[in-house]
Amino acid sequence: MSGVNTGSRGAISAEDLSMSETREVMLDIQGLEVHFETRRGIARAVNDVDLQLYKGERFGLVGESGSGKTTMILALLRMIKTPGFIAGGRAVFDDGTDLLRLSPEEVRENRLRRVAMVPQGAMNSLNPVMRIGQQITLTMREHGEEGTKVEFQDRVAQLLDQVGLKPEVAQLYPHELSGGMKQRACIAQAISLSPRLILADEPTSALDVVVQRQIMQTLRQLQLQLDATVLLVGHDMGLMAQFAERVGIMYGGKLVEVGAVADVFRNPQHPYTQLLISSIPSFERRGTFKGIPGVGLSLLDSPTGCLFHPRCPQAMERCSRDEPGLTQLGPGQHVSCLLYEKDESHATSA
Repeated sequence: MSGVNTGSRGAISAEDLSMSETREVMLDIQGLEVHFETRRGIARAVNDVDLQLYKGERFGLVGESGSGKTTMILALLRMIKTPGFIAGGRAVFDDGTDLLRLSPEEVRENRLRRVAMVPQGAMNSLNPVMRIGQQITLTMREHGEEGTKVEFQDRVAQLLDQVGLKPEVAQLYPHELSGGMKQRACIAQAISLSPRLILADEPTSALDVVVQRQIMQTLRQLQLQLDATVLLVGHDMGLMAQFAERVGIMYGGKLVEVGAVADVFRNPQHPYTQLLISSIPSFERRGTFKGIPGVGLSLLDSPTGCLFHPRCPQAMERCSRDEPGLTQLGPGQHVSCLLYEKDESHATSA
């Protein structure tokens, strides 16, 4: 990290200051690398990511398709399949458990109890020939929960009530539920063993805006009840602004900006973040929407220096040469951009 600069780089909110000073780190991710082997070479889908998640927080991960968001949470769940593999890094809980060093049996024991996932496509995640109650019960049994048939029925009814569904839903098949109801059933399944970390992979992408809000309100209430940490992946910047406390921006497998959601939205620092924020519709101003120039990054043919420099409207000559580190602008606020780093080579030659 470079030195802290809290001058005119943007206000640091009281919430962010409080968070960085008093919150306990629940999961410490260091140097996470996920690669995919292809005929053309190695694609670095997650590229040396460092991130700390606090206990009981809601963290949003945003970026274009292919930026590495979903791959990152699949790595935490140890669900990366061949030709992909976790090439390096650590993901350590506050009790010392490293998710990336667990044996297959330990991974099985940790799922749902320590880490759980709310999937993007609820219909593809539910067994079409099993009743909802049977699926939730099977999930709990497969992960070590014991009890009688009546005890499991009571537990399923309680879980369904927690996510806003009636007990009768336990007797229904997935095709008998609406999209929102299926997503709630998936959330009930995810929280069945009270996990500490909930990974939500665009849980509202296939739902209308009214149901989206209801699902996110449910997820927030459950997070508070369980005192769990939620890592939410998505494209919707407006949804992130309403749900998350902190937000991370990913590009090309790297985190390019991290900060309190109010600070990032009010005064984004990275040029990529600025372009994403400018794409959000507003009732207060009118204008012409502009896309981010250029085309998405190819992980097999990545540019030298800063990965974003071919598309960046603020690119300097050194951006094609030097790779930026993560610069700390203030407590809890970091950006990976050469605009905030001193040009050491220039200073030396001068």
